[in-house]
Amino acid sequence: MANMPYIAAIDAGIHQEMRRDPSVLYFGQNLATTENHEFVKEYGHNRVRVTPISETAEIGIAVGAAMAGFRPVVELYMAEFMLVAMDQVTNEAPRFRYMSGGQVKVPLVLKAGYGFACGWAGQHTGTLTNLFAGVPGLKVVIPSTAADAKGLMATSIRDDNPVVYLHHYLLTLEHGEVPDGEHLVPFGKAAIRRAGGDVTIVATGWTVGLALAAAETLAAEGIHAEVIDPRTIAPLDLETILSSVEKTGRVVLVDQATRHASVSQIIAADIVEHRFSSLKAPILQVTAANTTIPYSEPLEASVLPTAAGICAAVRKVCA
Repeated sequence: MANMPYIAAIDAGIHQEMRRDPSVLYFGQNLATTENHEFVKEYGHNRVRVTPISETAEIGIAVGAAMAGFRPVVELYMAEFMLVAMDQVTNEAPRFRYMSGGQVKVPLVLKAGYGFACGWAGQHTGTLTNLFAGVPGLKVVIPSTAADAKGLMATSIRDDNPVVYLHHYLLTLEHGEVPDGEHLVPFGKAAIRRAGGDVTIVATGWTVGLALAAAETLAAEGIHAEVIDPRTIAPLDLETILSSVEKTGRVVLVDQATRHASVSQIIAADIVEHRFSSLKAPILQVTAANTTIPYSEPLEASVLPTAAGICAAVRKVCA
């Protein structure tokens, strides 16, 4: 095990697969600009390339390379940059395998930061998970720990389908223990970050830390929360969530997106459909306010989910 920051763990996952498989490529608009670039020094310019300042071009190149037998990882920096190339992301890459009857594979990783805060203002702070999760054929992963950052990246690269890999920038320098050597985290397998029997809290990405902080506070009040981190949204491990709901009967869902653009509303609908009889109280959601994220730090803090907000929701469902 090695203690390393979240962002370094992502790179470790890419290194793991590039060393193992020569068909893995890595490129983006700010990669390979000098001979001293870490990945260029190890793998050369044939596999690590700078691209034009055009998301349509770089993602289009990646889709073509994937169909030709390579496994490209595209460094997109921000999830919003994919909006410029949504035809490639949602209408091209995810459709080819289905429309070819499985004959064409598109093993592509679209790596993008999301949920920027700390003064990034409206156009760089989106949580677009739900937008991508609703596209058949497109897989969506959201690591919340350094270990998962490495393991989910490696699994994403090995998958024969396009994967949107979303990493939260507020987690960038968060350290954690990361397994040495080959490390893979399976898709569709949630992690129970904290066990409890009174209420189920489901959170993703950066909000997992908020949920754990809230659970610590609530434990001192005699309320024992079970915190579940889905890790992948498509596929979603609904079985683990439903099993917890059967046990606790109370649910709080946390999502940094606005309510109607959240993954939490999808999970809420599935719980109501499959475990309505287990519920002892209405499901509550803790999401961002229905507004563009402001530039001002105090205003920014006022519209994002908080540990205090999670605690308040849990106390309400447990009342």
